[in-house]
Amino acid sequence: MKKTVLVIAFLFVASLLSAVEVLAGPVFEKIIKKKELVVGTSGTQPPMTAITKKGEIIGFDADIARAIAEAMDVRVKFVTMTFSKLLPALEAGKIDMVISGLTMAPARNRTVAFVGPYFVSGKGILAKSVKYTAIQNANGLNAPEVSIAALKNSTSQKFAETLMPKAKLTLTNSYEEAIILLQEDKIDVVVADFPFCALTVYRNPGKGMMAGKSPLTFEPLGIAMPEDTLLINWVQNFLNLLQGGGRLKEIHNKWLSGGAWVDELP
Repeated sequence: MKKTVLVIAFLFVASLLSAVEVLAGPVFEKIIKKKELVVGTSGTQPPMTAITKKGEIIGFDADIARAIAEAMDVRVKFVTMTFSKLLPALEAGKIDMVISGLTMAPARNRTVAFVGPYFVSGKGILAKSVKYTAIQNANGLNAPEVSIAALKNSTSQKFAETLMPKAKLTLTNSYEEAIILLQEDKIDVVVADFPFCALTVYRNPGKGMMAGKSPLTFEPLGIAMPEDTLLINWVQNFLNLLQGGGRLKEIHNKWLSGGAWVDELP
């Protein structure tokens, strides 16, 4: 049964590619002609996107990008940049799409299109004190004596500003900056994607860091794209095939269930 599904998926993708030369919009046409898909990602949001000790891009998002490029019969080129610069780069035409743990937020959807979701995450909290990790809602962090760090231009920033306005908020350009602040006791809590919080605790045994037990929000992650109708339609259909054929679940289990890949990180 699974083999049959994969054959059907292959034929479907092949038929879509055969129509590209006739119907493709400007971005899709450029990708096919150059035989290169340029994907923007931060590389600093494991397990979604990360850079290994050897400088290679890995993670849930990287596997999604490589699967898309393979189906398009093009090579993939990753462009890493600060998270806050990803969407401006897409809007400026410097990259073809963004796959970087990006929540499909309505405000973002005003300027870019989204395909997905390919994964549903949520906000988590990371702290060095049990009194914070035991908190199961944002109200417990909404106090002047609480210092919070969040990624700049992320939904974590919006979450903190909206639900914890009384807390002192520090914005960082990367998760690494936030973790350093936490380790140096310059902040009390990091607000970040729940999988990242859990992974950070796993990677730092004996350092006193703890993560909240459950996500605080509903965060559907998607692929940000330019306004190219066929490209959007093609990628959405391809994601549907990844899910229906079981490959999306395999990618999910590979990156969200731990594994030897953690040792590849710096």
